[in-house]
Amino acid sequence: MIQKLRIGNVELENNILLAPMAGVTDKSFRIISRKYSNPGLVYTEMASSKAIFYRDIKTQKLLDIEGEKRPIAIQLFGSDPSIMAESSKEIEKMADIIDINMGCPAPKIVKNGDGSKLLLNPELIREIIKSVVASVNKPVTVKIRKGWDKNNIVATEVAQIAEKAGAAALTIHGRTREEYYSGSVDLDIIKKVKEKVKIPVIGNGDVKSIQDAKKMFEYTGVDGIMIGRGALGNPWLIGEIISGQETNILNEEKLNCIKEHLNLEIIEKGEYVGIREFRKHLCWYLKNMKESSKIRAKVNTIENVNELIQILEEYFSNI
Repeated sequence: MIQKLRIGNVELENNILLAPMAGVTDKSFRIISRKYSNPGLVYTEMASSKAIFYRDIKTQKLLDIEGEKRPIAIQLFGSDPSIMAESSKEIEKMADIIDINMGCPAPKIVKNGDGSKLLLNPELIREIIKSVVASVNKPVTVKIRKGWDKNNIVATEVAQIAEKAGAAALTIHGRTREEYYSGSVDLDIIKKVKEKVKIPVIGNGDVKSIQDAKKMFEYTGVDGIMIGRGALGNPWLIGEIISGQETNILNEEKLNCIKEHLNLEIIEKGEYVGIREFRKHLCWYLKNMKESSKIRAKVNTIENVNELIQILEEYFSNI
């Protein structure tokens, strides 16, 4: 189940990957995940190929991976093959792996024909992947969904297109765009994709425990698993899956992790932005804890880091 995974010429220590998540997998989150779990591969937040092409400063900041443990994949989105190719040349200087997003369901992404909207245009998918692969020497991977909706289940077709176009691996989330994150992940479609291609297939969706991971591995035969929402507020999960043992996280350890994560956000983004960016993470860390709703309401109004830490320390010392 847990083993090394080779993607092109890149060998990963293990086959449990941390998913790229917009607004979540920034540098701070990646560093914390590496420290407490050590996933085989981490990804940047998805970056716009057009923004890279036009050298947008905010996007360049998004791609800051200096000083981090390797390997790291940079995820691109876009639907113009030539711009995707040119942007890939730019990020090849930094990334170990270039990942193409063809699964994001967000309205602001699909309205421009990007993300999961590409699943309605297999020929364009072929063109994009071929263009990017031809432009770079680093491995190119692709992330897709089951399909656009129940009438357009195209994952196996797209997987075969991706393989023929030169993709080094493929990740599939077992839901359609129409389903977003509702219902249950479809393990059958992940299994079918695995059976149709020879490149590594990484399963994604609803893995929130060691048991979930075991079920996905055994049922689908995937080469690796990508963890997304299960890691929110729980940077220990990937480590538990890798070791096969659940860990009893003490409150003291959780508090130390929270403070460390907060500090990294502030170093990266400054106190004003860092605290605001960290609030969502804090809600995830405190989820299901005693009287957490009260403390969440309180911390969401605090703008001073010392005050925030003091309130958290008081909360943790009283539970």
